Amino acid sequence: MRPVLPSVLSSQLSEFIAIRTGLYFPQERWADLERGVAAAAPDFNFQDLESCVHWLLSAPLTRHMTEILASHLSIGETYFFREQQNLDILGEQILMPLLQSRRQNERRLRIWSAGCSTGEEAYTLAILLDRLIPDLAAWNITILATDFNPKVLRKAAQGVYGEWSFRNAPVWLRQRYFTERDDGRYEIQPRIRKMVTFSYLNFVDDVYPSLSNNTSAMDVILCRNVLMYFTPQRARQVADNFYRALVAGGWLIVSPTETSNSLFSSFAPVTFPGAVLYRKRLATESGSRVGEPPQQQSFHDMGVAPPLPPVVRPEPVTEVAVTRMAPAESRPVSPPDEGERLSRMARSSANQGRLDEALDWCEKAIAADKLNPLYHYLGATILQEQGRHDIAIQWLMRALYLDPDFVLAHFGLGNLHQSLGRYQQARRYFGNVLTLLHLHLQDDILPEADGLTAGRLAEIVTSLLESLPELAETSV
Repeated sequence: MRPVLPSVLSSQLSEFIAIRTGLYFPQERWADLERGVAAAAPDFNFQDLESCVHWLLSAPLTRHMTEILASHLSIGETYFFREQQNLDILGEQILMPLLQSRRQNERRLRIWSAGCSTGEEAYTLAILLDRLIPDLAAWNITILATDFNPKVLRKAAQGVYGEWSFRNAPVWLRQRYFTERDDGRYEIQPRIRKMVTFSYLNFVDDVYPSLSNNTSAMDVILCRNVLMYFTPQRARQVADNFYRALVAGGWLIVSPTETSNSLFSSFAPVTFPGAVLYRKRLATESGSRVGEPPQQQSFHDMGVAPPLPPVVRPEPVTEVAVTRMAPAESRPVSPPDEGERLSRMARSSANQGRLDEALDWCEKAIAADKLNPLYHYLGATILQEQGRHDIAIQWLMRALYLDPDFVLAHFGLGNLHQSLGRYQQARRYFGNVLTLLHLHLQDDILPEADGLTAGRLAEIVTSLLESLPELAETSV
């Protein structure tokens, strides 16, 4: 396709797209830009490209409209067991040592498929773990899969795929993990589908890492064929956020065409046969100076995925019912800032991946101030990161008992029920969020939300509601 727009208009469009979406279209890619906008034009009720471009440059686009545009400008192509070599390295060189190091103490693992599109990569990870871990039920496994496009998230959550998604996949994949339907497509087994939580997240506008969207303390992040579409500045911002989202020693995996020592200068590049992966340095390791290329490491030169320091496991949470608290005047009262200090310790530990320790601090914060709903909410986010979803729901219910208008508690309940396949309940809590947000101004910063505004949360919840699949209710 040869560009048809005047050069001046193409230049203006490219600059507009970079500002609004972070997507990068230099002159040599103007034909791709035109192709994407032409595909988006019918969604905006335009039949011809140039009229649509003039409208885009002059109309006050909402974020939802911007995301529709961006979804047509990025290629969401993916398939099962894509880039087999990287997956072999992930399984044999990273996950196996990591699982062995944690088998005797904390049986947990957190992986994020960032920019998951229609879900093939996230389900590939679930299947990979199913084959690596014989006692899978004894582990707390989190596979978070995010995208900014509600349409692809809805398809991902349904877990139904055609032949094209299995190109280059091993023969055993469909036989062991899918059920063929009458329409000739293949549906993933429910137990594998339940291992993955699909959620909305926009790399450009949203806050991450954050306990509020379960994007902190990751062991592995896969973000393949996503950063290549961003401007260099936006790609660097996303890479820095990924660095903060990983635990010390955690891994970032990008596609072979996206490897870059300058973009990932905060990481230690590790060379495997045929691939370069990026590892977050341990606190004891020195990083590169600004402007200095990072030192290349070989996986032979280093221990991969060392275990986290041992922590004291708190007593399990046994109180599951929502119980009314004694009157405030009859309870001992700690200094007003003691609970806040303890909750900061909980957050700090959680951000470093020391989740047992974080929960211990959180329980101490609650003991210091039992009527503070923020501490119950914080504990619920930590429990969610531990994969203890049902107990996390109970903690959120306690937070709502103390503050029925606590927006993020409703949001957390919606997310948890969504991850458990309880879509009707998820819709109810997401609906509560939208109702409560009407009490806020668009720019109001919500408590415990890492700077998230009321207006942005409303947009996120709207997208989440659009992403929920039309499936029969399932229970776990």
